[in-house]
Amino acid sequence: MGNSQATPAYAPSPRFVTASRAFSKQELDSLRALFTSLAEQSQSSGRAISRKAFLEYYGVRGPLGERLFQLVAKESGGSDGVTLEDLIIAKATYGRGTRDEVDDFIYQLCDITGDGALTRSDLESVLESIHETIFAENKEVGEGSNNKTFETFLNSAVFSKDAQGVLEKSMSLSDFRNWCTLLPSLRKFLGNLLMPPDSGRPGFEVPLLQYPENISTDSLLLNKEYAWHIAGGFAQHEVQEWKLLYHSSLHGQSFNTFLGKVTNGDAQTVLIVKDTEGSVYGGYASQPWERHSDFYGDMKTFLFKLYPQASIFRPTGANRNLQWCAINFSSENIPNGIGFGGQPHHFGLFLSANFDQGHSFTCSTFTSPPLSKTNRFRPEVIECWGIQMRGAQDEKSELVKGTVLERFKEDRNMLKLVGLANASE
Repeated sequence: MGNSQATPAYAPSPRFVTASRAFSKQELDSLRALFTSLAEQSQSSGRAISRKAFLEYYGVRGPLGERLFQLVAKESGGSDGVTLEDLIIAKATYGRGTRDEVDDFIYQLCDITGDGALTRSDLESVLESIHETIFAENKEVGEGSNNKTFETFLNSAVFSKDAQGVLEKSMSLSDFRNWCTLLPSLRKFLGNLLMPPDSGRPGFEVPLLQYPENISTDSLLLNKEYAWHIAGGFAQHEVQEWKLLYHSSLHGQSFNTFLGKVTNGDAQTVLIVKDTEGSVYGGYASQPWERHSDFYGDMKTFLFKLYPQASIFRPTGANRNLQWCAINFSSENIPNGIGFGGQPHHFGLFLSANFDQGHSFTCSTFTSPPLSKTNRFRPEVIECWGIQMRGAQDEKSELVKGTVLERFKEDRNMLKLVGLANASE
């Protein structure tokens, strides 16, 4: 008996052992230090993190915060709170897991009632919690915000799954993934809830909107919720401020005035259109609006919808027909105006040079549907915002490259007219 080894009082679970391998020793030490600090605040004799301490630290409000606590404490049953094992397993699954593991965790997270059916009412609770967390709790960000805007996010959701015991259809995992693709800000937010709150969590930042004092916020198409939504389409989430450069009710519905306002130093812009049918949509232009006779731009460009459904449509790589800006051309092959994607006369979004009409067609450039209710539309309001991003000065533009004729676009189109352009391709 003297040679026998004593059985340890505590044997870690296999899941905990596996989860621990996802972190370096330094990372594990940091997690243990975090756990110790929060457990001390919980008055649990160091055994677990209480619900109150957990929610106060991570700052997720409403039903979504409650559901996050339940899922993290799930491994140990949650009766005493979040244990160290719970925290490390959740962090490994949620932060270091495979795409399927992370998506499944977030899918369960949004099932607020925990009944296995992700319904519209669940998503309403999720969106209310997001709005409370990002906007209502932050006076600077929350001033002038409107949670009704989030209804347009809900309008983009599809519920195709029949669930037992539930009268309404629910959202399948595939439906949920598609919804998150259309709403990247939502996916960023839901995917970073367990990051340290002082680390500038992706999905939590809201652009600062700058506009003249003599314009009413009621006349602006862009509000803080829409800006949060659009900013989700940027590869770099650290957005500083957006400045109103042009508004048709303030500056007049003039193409020349528009170009004069938006080409004054702000290379990256967000163009937003409200048509006479009430739909609101637009595009993010990562390159300046400059005279070209062919498509230009880079793969950061995207289209979006704001109302009645909110969605973002990124480039697919099917072609490089990203951004269009034609001024004072006389050829029918070069329509004067500004646009995104598609083909000349069949754009994903196009505004004519008179700013009195436009069109939007199904577009393979962004896999986008028509943004307007009908393919042809008349704009009621047009506005454009200049974007400033942290680190933008260090980024090199990835302009579309091609043959010599493509780089000298004006010459290329002249050659097209006489049938010589294709000789170089």
